[in-house]
Amino acid sequence: MTNSLSAGLPVLKSANGEPALCLVTGATGYIGGRLVVELLNHGYRVRVLARNPSRLKDHPWIDRVEIFEGDANDEVALKGAMTGADVAYYLLHALMSKDDFETKERELAEHFVRCAKSAKIRRIVYLGGIIAPNEELSPHMQSRADTGAILRDSGIPTAELRAAVVIGSGSASFEMLRYLTERLPIMTVPKWVQVRIQPIAVRDVLRYLVGAAALAPEINGTFDIGGPEIYTYKQMMEKYAEAAGLRKRIIIPVPVLTPRLSSGWVGLVTPVPYTLARRLVASLKNEVVVGNDQIRSLIPDPEGGLTPFSTAVKLALTKIKDARVETRWTNASFPGSPSEPLPTDPNWAGGSLYTDVRVVKSKDPVDKVWSRIEAIGGDNGYSTATWAWRLRGLADKLIGGAGLRRGRRDPNHLLVGDALDFWRVEALDRGSLLRLRAEMRMPGLAWLEFSVVADNDGGCTVTQRAIYAPKGLLGHAYWWSVWPMHGLVFPSMAKSVATGKR
Repeated sequence: MTNSLSAGLPVLKSANGEPALCLVTGATGYIGGRLVVELLNHGYRVRVLARNPSRLKDHPWIDRVEIFEGDANDEVALKGAMTGADVAYYLLHALMSKDDFETKERELAEHFVRCAKSAKIRRIVYLGGIIAPNEELSPHMQSRADTGAILRDSGIPTAELRAAVVIGSGSASFEMLRYLTERLPIMTVPKWVQVRIQPIAVRDVLRYLVGAAALAPEINGTFDIGGPEIYTYKQMMEKYAEAAGLRKRIIIPVPVLTPRLSSGWVGLVTPVPYTLARRLVASLKNEVVVGNDQIRSLIPDPEGGLTPFSTAVKLALTKIKDARVETRWTNASFPGSPSEPLPTDPNWAGGSLYTDVRVVKSKDPVDKVWSRIEAIGGDNGYSTATWAWRLRGLADKLIGGAGLRRGRRDPNHLLVGDALDFWRVEALDRGSLLRLRAEMRMPGLAWLEFSVVADNDGGCTVTQRAIYAPKGLLGHAYWWSVWPMHGLVFPSMAKSVATGKR
C-alpha cells in the first residue's frame, strides 16, 4: 500500500508477478536509509548491502528487508547481493576519501556495472547532481557526471536523476544552509552566493527515486530533478531565515573570498568538515538549474505539486524540533573506508594500549542512568567540563576534523553507526553498553566506553573507560600531552552520567 510520497506511481513486477526486488546500496546514508522505507511502503521487496549489518539492527524496517553482508568493492559480495534482484540503486560515493576520490568513484562504478551485468539486473537508478552545460566542473561534479556516464553506457537501462541542493532534515546541504543562516545575522559571503540554484525537497527526491524503478525498459538517460523555485544561495538564506522566524539577515557578498577561504569559513561555522565543505563549495560556482524536465512526464508530480522551498524548510525544522530525523549525512560511510578493530581484539595485546577507567556507584536504577548515558553529547553536553570538549572540538575543526558541531541525530536515542559530535557509535547494547569510536584527528585510535551493571540494592555501577592506541612516538606524546586534562574531564563525566549531578 502506497503512502503520500509515492501515491499514484506504478510498481514494477518481477517475472513471477510479485513486486520487484530492489537492491539498495548506501542504506546507512542520508538518502539510502529513507529510500528503503519508501520502497517498502510502495510495496517493493527490498534487499540492502551492508558492510556492517549491526549498524542497521535498530532501524524500524530491519525485519522487513533482506540483509546481505559485504562490501560494494568486493566482487563476490556485490554479485551475491545483486543475484535475483530486479533494480539496483546506486547510492555510493567516495566524497569523504582524503585522496584521489575521483579515481575511487570511477573504479567503484565500473565494478558495479560488471556485477550488474553478471546478475542480469533489469534497471539501475542513480542519484547524481545537475550538470551545468558548457561550464568547467568541480572535481566533485565531474566525478558525479563520470559515474553517471559509466552506468548509462553499461547496456543496462539506467535512470540518472540529477539534483541540486536537497532540502531535508539531516542533509549536508541543508545543515550548511541552516548553520550559516542561524549563526551569522550579519555576514560577508563569497561571490558564489549569487549563483542560481533550483533546490528540491527530499520528499520529492524520494518520489522520483521510487518512481524510476518502474520506468519502461527502453528508457536510459539523464533527468534533472528540481523543486518549483529557482533562487540564488543568498536568496535561499534569506528565505530560510523567513521560514525559521529569524530576523532579516544582512548578507554582503565580497569578491575576495576564494573557494579555499570560504571552505574553511564554512567548515568553522557549520558541522560540515573541511574536506566535505571544500568539495561542496567548489561545486557551488556552477549554476544548477533544471534543463531537462522530461522526468515530470514520466513520473507525475504528487497531488498538490512539488514541494515549495519554504515548506521544505519548515518540514525539516519541525522534524529537527520533534527529534524525528530519520537519517543524517554524518551517518554515511563509503566503500573501502577503514573499519577500526575493537579494543578487545587480540591485536591490541602488547602493552601499547592506554586506558583511563572510572567506576562510580549510583543510587539510581539502571534505566535512569542509561537514559543519561545515551543522551550524552550534542546540545546535552558532557559534564561540568563540557567547555574542555568544546575546546578540543574547535582544535579538531581547525585542522580539518569533524569537530563537535556534527551534534546528534536525536537528542535522547542513539543507533549503531550514528555520528555523535566527533565520535561514532560503534557498539550499543541498550541498558548495558555504549562504545564510541573517536573520529577526531589524532595520531592513534581512541574509544570511549560506558557500561552499566545493576546492583542488589536497586542502584547500579557505572564503568567509564577511555581507550587509546597510539601510533608511533607522536601518538605516545599526544596521550601524555592531554593526560592532565583527563583528571578534569573524565571524573566529572562519569559522575554526571552516574548521579545526574554536575
